[in-house]
Amino acid sequence: MLKKLLKENMGTSNLGWLESRFHFSFADYRNADNINFGVLRVLNDDIIHTESGFDTHPHANMEIVSYVVRGEITHKDSMGNSETLKRGEVQYLSAGDGIYHSEHNLNKTEDLRLLQIWIIPPKNGLPRLYGSKRYLQDERKNKLLNIVSSQDGNAKIKLHQDVNMYVSELEKSKSLDFEIQNQRQVYFAQIEGSSKINGIELKSGDAMEITKEEKITIEAITNSHFLFIEMKEA
Repeated sequence: MLKKLLKENMGTSNLGWLESRFHFSFADYRNADNINFGVLRVLNDDIIHTESGFDTHPHANMEIVSYVVRGEITHKDSMGNSETLKRGEVQYLSAGDGIYHSEHNLNKTEDLRLLQIWIIPPKNGLPRLYGSKRYLQDERKNKLLNIVSSQDGNAKIKLHQDVNMYVSELEKSKSLDFEIQNQRQVYFAQIEGSSKINGIELKSGDAMEITKEEKITIEAITNSHFLFIEMKEA
């Protein structure tokens, strides 16, 4: 089953320094029918304007992945990590029993756009993890790049939860297939450009819940940049 989710129907927020589109209930956007999709709890499409950001704040018992679409994110945390990441690069954090961190766009001229993805861990109190990976464009150009997996998976970034995240930048008119294993499901986010998923068109900002399917065929209508998360059925 393919459930198309239009960006116009998602929650939004504009704090001046931060503009967000919420795929699921978050902050002041409350929808009792839209809390999560399996273990995927949050997917926020954030634009952080120049010389601003999230000051130091806590997280606990959540696994967080940040995927940079454009601009630069500068991260600092209570574990002593500090770094700046750019387009296509990925930061991950498994907060365990607690961690403090900040995220800023220190650039003076360019806005930062990123996807912030929160995954519910398999249990509370797991070991804290932090890291990043500076993936190259060639790794995702016209192919699926597995950016995140479970500890048993093959991605260079490994979370505690049983999930896989894939990204691609697919050139116009090219296509990719993805096999979905039994009792698995997919949440698909169209980041830039437009695609057809099994014949259904998604435009930039749209999303799709994919359940009870054996395969998806992704066709790029225009140059298409997308991310999807594969997980166990709820």
